[in-house]
Amino acid sequence: MKTLLENIRTVDDLRKLSIQQLPELAYELRDFILDTLSVKPGHLGASLGVVELSIALHYHYQTPEDLLIWDVGHQSYPHKILTGRKENFYTLRQKQGIAGFPVRTESMFDPFGVGHSSTSLSAIIGMATADNLHHRNRKHIAVIGDASIASGMALEAMNHLGDTDLDVLIILNDNSIGIDPSVGALKSHFAQLDQQRPNIFENLNLHYLGSFDGHSFDDLFYAFSLADNTNGPKIIHLKTTKGKGYKNAEEDQVKWHSPGKFNKTTGEIHSHAAQTTYQTVFAETMQTLMEHNTDLVAITPAMLTGSNLIELKKKFPQRVFDVGIAEQHALTFAAGLATQNCLPYMAIYSTFLQRAYDQLIHDIALQNLPVVLCIDRAGFVGTDGATHHGYFDLSFLNSIPNTIVATASNVKDFIDVLYTAQFTQQPFAIRFAKEEISYYQEKRHPEKLIIGEAKVRTKGTEIAICACGKIADRIRKIIHRHQLETKVTLIDFVFIKPINDNIFSDLMNFRTVLTFEDGILNGGMGHTILENLIALDFDGKIENFGYPDAFIEHATIDELNELVGLDDTNIEKIIFENLNF
Repeated sequence: MKTLLENIRTVDDLRKLSIQQLPELAYELRDFILDTLSVKPGHLGASLGVVELSIALHYHYQTPEDLLIWDVGHQSYPHKILTGRKENFYTLRQKQGIAGFPVRTESMFDPFGVGHSSTSLSAIIGMATADNLHHRNRKHIAVIGDASIASGMALEAMNHLGDTDLDVLIILNDNSIGIDPSVGALKSHFAQLDQQRPNIFENLNLHYLGSFDGHSFDDLFYAFSLADNTNGPKIIHLKTTKGKGYKNAEEDQVKWHSPGKFNKTTGEIHSHAAQTTYQTVFAETMQTLMEHNTDLVAITPAMLTGSNLIELKKKFPQRVFDVGIAEQHALTFAAGLATQNCLPYMAIYSTFLQRAYDQLIHDIALQNLPVVLCIDRAGFVGTDGATHHGYFDLSFLNSIPNTIVATASNVKDFIDVLYTAQFTQQPFAIRFAKEEISYYQEKRHPEKLIIGEAKVRTKGTEIAICACGKIADRIRKIIHRHQLETKVTLIDFVFIKPINDNIFSDLMNFRTVLTFEDGILNGGMGHTILENLIALDFDGKIENFGYPDAFIEHATIDELNELVGLDDTNIEKIIFENLNF
């Protein structure tokens, strides 16, 4: 006998069920997600927390005609399964498979692509406004979490929405946690909304409906009925539990946000043997720096766990700041600290730094303030895909005056760069990848580097290779593996900006110069080298290798490197072709 879920291929099949059958469907859907994600890693906790909500939304509303947006998209797996993607769900986050986030090209049920937080409200307001202009009558629904709704962009959207009569329904999925526990004053405000009148939403002219149990179908359908009979913009406040229905995920919500492979029955997470990562080294180095420099502070926008700063926060509770999902605020907050003799080290993912580009230019660089940007997840990040890759940073940082840009290819240089940054009096960006490290440099006093100098790893006579970041270390290993040290000069650009002029003078001695970088080619390191050599009337061959002018989707990092022609096999081929082997 088929289960209820087995009979559901589309939302039309879902709507054939009785309301009494929905709890059983919720149980089966959770089980299906657990079965899949135990062997195909993804965002588990958030999706388990919205199973009932996902079912109820598609059961009650006429999606895809009615428009439904999931903020961020960590919680979108039940939605995907119910909207025609169940049979392919096993391909989740794999090359050419189901994306980890809603993508417009994947399904008509995904009217807006997401991946970064707090965009859903602005998007749904835009859609509702367009429908008004086109005289189209349908529902407009956005689901947003309590951490995301506290961001500046969401508050801007609600400020706009409250000055309209648009039929927009905001569903606040309040589980008191993002990736890490929610922070800020709004957290306590949300906890008191039932008793507090007026509240922030009513003050913004939004009809407040709540709070309701987000795991109760009775509560959900009652709330939807109230919303249907309420004119203008409104918000349903739901209380939910992240990881609902799986004891391990409920008890440790941070760990089970995205746990990797695990044993569904025992709850054992199949983690690799403990590995050192650049994030580990970053946290340990920060502790040492903060112990010796009392002016140094650390900041993160809602990424304490991801940036390995939990223990640092415990050790320096007054000097480590989690400002929530608020990248723009984080950078200008850092700028303010820097004006008053503090030295801020900002831990931020490359993809999220994009959200605060204006603040980086106008509030930090224009004022030439000593803010250190520790840019995590640089380059490809793998299965999270296009919304999370960090390959634009080299190019957009390269164009900002007053800014030092560094990227280390190994642990020693990474520690030295972090150490060196505290002695400068201008913006200093340090990018690094999410990567396991096979070795760890013994404890030593860090070296203060000369800004702009590169590291010559090998001194050959035939061709010169200019590289940066982890790809430089991969090329070093290729050269060593094929015993090319006498043929290839490898220059590791620890600093992308500035670059000392003597480096370009040295490159003039070669007939062939190749550049490699783990970032988009346009405006990157290679183009800087090309421009400088042309200015010196270099008449040899210059060839740049990096990522293409394109948005690159999800796959493993090895698959992505192969896709753009920067896997070891292709790099070896390029080197040998230029050596005329």
